[in-house]
Amino acid sequence: MSDSGYGDFEFERRFVARDVPRALLEESPPTLIVQSYYLADDGYALRLRVQSSTARAELDAGSDAVAVLDAHADAFDFCALTAKGPMIGGTRYEAERELDVSIGVEMVRRGGLRIVKNRHAVWLGADGWVIDVFGGANHPLVVAECERSGPVVDLQIPSFCVTEVTDDHRFANDALVHEPFARWAAGFERELDEQGPRFLQGFGRNQALPGDQR
Repeated sequence: MSDSGYGDFEFERRFVARDVPRALLEESPPTLIVQSYYLADDGYALRLRVQSSTARAELDAGSDAVAVLDAHADAFDFCALTAKGPMIGGTRYEAERELDVSIGVEMVRRGGLRIVKNRHAVWLGADGWVIDVFGGANHPLVVAECERSGPVVDLQIPSFCVTEVTDDHRFANDALVHEPFARWAAGFERELDEQGPRFLQGFGRNQALPGDQR
């Protein structure tokens, strides 16, 4: 239970990111994440994640999650099983339990639908952000996310965030395992060209930050 009074609910806003400054990413060594979804349907998900703070993997369109897992199996240092509910207006139920890493690696290796990505944790303005750089069939997708213990209002949005996808389920990891970004990237680009960037109504792009501002 969090001390915010919101219990197991997470509050986040998510954005497609482009041209993230390399200097910003280099400030935070990436966390390598391989996660497997044993249930991913209509916004409900049961996810097993293993991650390493020391492994370094260059991810591209040819990266295979199991191959990356095998190459760095001894370096994974955290594992968690997470149950999630559907996202509603930037709010989502999430409950997590830490598991033995060796068991988690074997379970991810043996089943589920998998995603591989590098995650950078950075500070921008007063907020902590995570920037996920995907590999495999979701390359070259980059998603930036700000999460708080309460509703995310008065957010300073960095300039590398080109459009908001908080309420676009296509960009949720549990959707990307079924329909990887590469399959519909061209259609998304057409949407962006025709409709322009968008941000959640009532939130707006407040005091947009340049990517290198802290």
